[in-house]
Amino acid sequence: MTASHAAALTARAQDVSAEIIADILTLVRHETGSYDLPALAAGLDVLREVAVTRLGPPGHEHRYPGGAYGDTLTLTYAGTGAGHVALVGHYDTVWPTGTLAGWEQPAATDENGRARLSGPGIFDMKTGLAQGIWALKLARESGAPVPTVTFLFNGDEEIGSLSSRPVIEETAKKVDATLVLEPTAHGAVKTARKGSGIFKVTATGVEAHAGLAPQDGASAILALSEFVLAAAAVAAPERGTTINTGLISGGSAINVVAGSATAGIDIRVSSESEQHRVDAEFAAIQVIDPRVRIEVDHAWNRPPMTLNAASAPLLDLAREVAHDQGRAPLADTAVGGASDANFISALGLPVLCGMGAIGDGAHAQGEYIHPDTVPTQTALVAGLLLRLTEPLRG
Repeated sequence: MTASHAAALTARAQDVSAEIIADILTLVRHETGSYDLPALAAGLDVLREVAVTRLGPPGHEHRYPGGAYGDTLTLTYAGTGAGHVALVGHYDTVWPTGTLAGWEQPAATDENGRARLSGPGIFDMKTGLAQGIWALKLARESGAPVPTVTFLFNGDEEIGSLSSRPVIEETAKKVDATLVLEPTAHGAVKTARKGSGIFKVTATGVEAHAGLAPQDGASAILALSEFVLAAAAVAAPERGTTINTGLISGGSAINVVAGSATAGIDIRVSSESEQHRVDAEFAAIQVIDPRVRIEVDHAWNRPPMTLNAASAPLLDLAREVAHDQGRAPLADTAVGGASDANFISALGLPVLCGMGAIGDGAHAQGEYIHPDTVPTQTALVAGLLLRLTEPLRG
């Protein structure tokens, strides 16, 4: 891609930026909380409609039922080059249905006077979805050879990609490279992410009347509290390991010694060795009352992601595209959050994450994007597609 072609691609993205933003807002207006199956189904229909409106009917599509989770949709558009690229993004959000009506809008501009657009899921990650669709549209309009592109849209990423993981992994195995349209880290692509675990801890004690015979009871709540405190001490932030007990429940009545209690613990690790250490130290935790049984479901959800050997050439290529388009040097970074890129990286396959929005506030009231970056981010993905018409060379 010559400098003139790169400039033309960026200029074209600027010309259609209002249309891209209109599609972003269409997706945001259709709320898709991870646990609302009817809303997810309707939102996926809207997302498909946006893709077909901009790109035409796909050569192949398949909707994988998610069961208790949102469905996964793949749309494949045949290219004119030899390469095959997957563009992956989730359409579910952390925001329950009804959030939009009470959304607290942040200031229209930031401290530097830069415009913001805000809405539930706009940053994480509906902007990336729209930009990915438009990136292929712009690449095709350029007249240059384009790779075959498979879009993968899943509706359960925010809760662990429990049904979509096999589809993601199988899709990634069939393509030459995968670009995950998650938001950027202030413009940087994400080449390393922590692994994550979602542990459930169950304490089973002995119920008794709290007034008449408290000595006959063995409190599951008290024992679980001991466990949670001991689990927190396993954290090692200096090694990249954090532990957060985010949910806890138990007991049946205020005057009953609790017979059961549960806790949900979020664990983030930067290495496989830390994962093994956490497993061992959790297994060694003991509570004072031997009558209480503690069970721990060691549910590791995503493996740690690093810049593997297969992904390094893809990062180099993205940097070349950014340079050709007159952008500042494209940075890469490590972040604490996990994504579907973790699964792909763990397979040793080429993947870049954080190819989507520039903004801030993921999972927070007032999350926003900078609309002036939408054209440049869309052009970056489009330019990278035009460079992926042949398999990567390491």
